[in-house]
Amino acid sequence: MPSNSNSSEPQPSSPRQSPLKPHYPDEFSGNGGQPDTQPSKLSAMIEVLGFPGFILAGSALAFFFPAPFTPLTDYITYFLMIIMFAMGLTLTIPDFKQVAKRPLAILFGVIAQFVIMPLLAIAVAKALGLNPALAVGLLMLGSVPGGTSSNVIAYLARGDVALSVAMTSVSTLVSPIMTPFLMLVLADAHTEVDGLGMAWSLCQTVLLPVIGGLIIRFVADTFINKILPILPWISILGIGGVVFGAVAKNAESLANIGLIVFVAVIIHNVLGYVLGFFAGQLVGMPTAGKRTVAVEVGTQSAGLSSGMAAKFFTPEAALPGAVAAVVHNITGAIYVAICRKVDEGKETSKSASA
Repeated sequence: MPSNSNSSEPQPSSPRQSPLKPHYPDEFSGNGGQPDTQPSKLSAMIEVLGFPGFILAGSALAFFFPAPFTPLTDYITYFLMIIMFAMGLTLTIPDFKQVAKRPLAILFGVIAQFVIMPLLAIAVAKALGLNPALAVGLLMLGSVPGGTSSNVIAYLARGDVALSVAMTSVSTLVSPIMTPFLMLVLADAHTEVDGLGMAWSLCQTVLLPVIGGLIIRFVADTFINKILPILPWISILGIGGVVFGAVAKNAESLANIGLIVFVAVIIHNVLGYVLGFFAGQLVGMPTAGKRTVAVEVGTQSAGLSSGMAAKFFTPEAALPGAVAAVVHNITGAIYVAICRKVDEGKETSKSASA
């Protein structure tokens, strides 16, 4: 396949296809290279729009009828393991070879994520005067790895999907170290953080399931390829289990403080996109790369955030993650629309000047 490095327009690559197919002339200039096929685009769009719809509908039921959903909180660990195992099944060895191919670009993106989002969480919590439980919940949201939906959003936004997959994979694998470290260093002095317990829990609920999924994908690649389309929905069911339980357990408090949680999560998310984009611009990434870093920085693993906050802090601390499960995908869809509108405008201008 010829290189796309001289193209001024970003070209998307299909989600989860081999990131080795495009050619990358240097660390920061990769921009994808697969055609934007209609079936894969339609499938990805259904996933992006269907996910928040399912979570929103289930959350509404859990809010108005909490009793049947409250017991879900007893199974948070299992739901998180399901989410991460499904993610592991979508990964391949070439995804990790991509890390060796462009280590600086991926390292920069991951560092940007683990610096920008936690600090933003603290700033937003202070600016809005969030109570300690919501503040630590927002910090947890900022300290977890990137969400798997970011890969689909990057694809639809015509970003660098290979970079997106690599960043999500690396941030997930280092989360048992980075997330407890950030919580220990940045949480309020009056908030007790069990760093070792959190690290061990993340190893159990994130590291082992992801590695297990990767191994099964390696030994049963043909079979897993056949069921790849349903894996995102398995993750969504797991996230639903975490979020619906959190909403049900906090139905009363959510009625009183719900608006401020939504405002905090939206501001945190949108500023993450903006600062992520400018971070990519700072190191000279092309448009596709900047779009991808914006998505990876702004889109967090909401289900993991909600589950870990509920497990190590208070039920109320799980609310920012629960709200983010809906908000992050809605803003992601809006971001996709903006990126495509920008591209259409450029294409129209080119046609007019030709």
